[in-house]
Amino acid sequence: MDKLVVLDFGSQYSHLICRRIREANVYCELLPYNTPAKVIKEIDPKGIIFSGGPASVYAQNAPKPDKEIFKMGKPLLGICYGHQVLVDTFGGKVKRTNSREYGRSVLIIEGERVGEEEGTPDLFKGLGPGIMNCWMSHADAAEILPEGFKVLARTENSFSAAIGNPNKKLYGIQFHPEVVHTEKGTQILKNFAQTISGAKPEWDIESFIESTINDIRKQVGKEKVLAAVSGGIDSTTVAALMHKAIGDQLSCVFINHGLLRQDEEKDVVGLFKDHLGINVIYVNAEKQFLGKLKGVSDPEEKRKIIGEEFAHVFAAVVKQKKKDKEKDADSFQWLAQGTLYPDVIESGVSKGPAAVIKTHHNVGGLPKWLNLKVIEPLRYLYKDEVRKAAKLLGVPDELLKRHPFPGPGLAVRIIGEVTPEKIRICKHASKIVEDELKSTAAFAPTSGSVASAAATAVTDNVGWYDKVWQAYAAVGDDRAVGVLGDERVYGHIVIIRIVESMDAMTADWSRLPYELIEKISNRITNEVEGVTWVTYAVSSKPPATIEPQ
Repeated sequence: MDKLVVLDFGSQYSHLICRRIREANVYCELLPYNTPAKVIKEIDPKGIIFSGGPASVYAQNAPKPDKEIFKMGKPLLGICYGHQVLVDTFGGKVKRTNSREYGRSVLIIEGERVGEEEGTPDLFKGLGPGIMNCWMSHADAAEILPEGFKVLARTENSFSAAIGNPNKKLYGIQFHPEVVHTEKGTQILKNFAQTISGAKPEWDIESFIESTINDIRKQVGKEKVLAAVSGGIDSTTVAALMHKAIGDQLSCVFINHGLLRQDEEKDVVGLFKDHLGINVIYVNAEKQFLGKLKGVSDPEEKRKIIGEEFAHVFAAVVKQKKKDKEKDADSFQWLAQGTLYPDVIESGVSKGPAAVIKTHHNVGGLPKWLNLKVIEPLRYLYKDEVRKAAKLLGVPDELLKRHPFPGPGLAVRIIGEVTPEKIRICKHASKIVEDELKSTAAFAPTSGSVASAAATAVTDNVGWYDKVWQAYAAVGDDRAVGVLGDERVYGHIVIIRIVESMDAMTADWSRLPYELIEKISNRITNEVEGVTWVTYAVSSKPPATIEPQ
């Protein structure tokens, strides 16, 4: 199978480049920036991409690739920092610029592009000449281009936003085509993967499922596996995939840590048994988790405590099975988890030098003493890819269409210490948000509302719940004065967070109809005891994250 390789120089979006290449049905692998050329030769990629990163190429100890890579004759594409690596490597000059660009910029594609001039298709095949919005994030820029390179596109503040040397199949772009904010960014990457590199489009989710099942069987052998399931799409897909691969060697555990969605524990076990044919071990550990979280306010500490307690529960399940003298109970060797790549990259344990955003309990929070090997078959997938896999694996709509829910549960939606009052408010308010979104097929934005193209596309029989990526209510320690029944009340402020996204790496706040926001707010203040104010979060990711903690 033809493939591409992305060398990771530390961008938060490095794996997203792989994700976009896979959208073009070309298999793509992410490797550290310093991977030896001989290793890359063994992989034999059709093309190589250098990712962005936080460093400056002129700085001491700046990350640089193996110089032998440039002698391999492979097509190269540098993105942001990777673009600057190409300029620096081939004799150009990069310097700090006074015209830094962060966020949206207008990209002007040159009329006579170097690829078309010389009969070689370039990055912008089928896209110009013209203008398009792109996403910039840089403080350095090329001042002098290397010999043989020409400008393909520019912005107001960057004369060389895209450059190319088609004779050597070397291309550099200062913007990020991998993020959804760049128009036609996927097409640009597709042009590099298929047209410039000549990779055949042979990869898809069906082939991923087939190869992953084979890998699981080889990795696990005849050993037994515990799978942590929460009712979310990630862990459900892992369970379905593992069950298809190893059948009764799999045992699923659902842990009630007291931080679930309202009535969650009543629904999940039945759905697994009735729709997937998988029996689930139910463990009520509410007192155990909430006891450990008492008095803890720091979000990282909360996440690690929850990871630790999950491990204790898994160990207790194995111990209980041994005590019950079940056949082969002592052969549990594996713990299967629904870890996705956004979890990995935010936890700072990707293959490149990315910064830690926040620790995910199923990535960085598991203790070293856990005597189970971890298997994470979805580790390099994004949420929408997981949903495609789930559908092919027969996961029912009741589970398939549910919004993402964090493993630590409401602990990351409760700002500050986790208390019974905050849990009650968070559960009830979130249920109201979800219920109202599910019953909104008849809603449409009014002429006075600010609505995105996606937000205005409410169609018959499709509610807002299915249009947005994630919706919930969060609560913290802040309080505000309200008037209820002619009496002064000092109550909690509830934060409503509703976002649109493709892959959870970037997200934008949803422009709901004002009437819908008003209805949600009125219901929360009227029905949820102890709440006086409701606010609506309008921060995108970045700079914010989807979950508050």
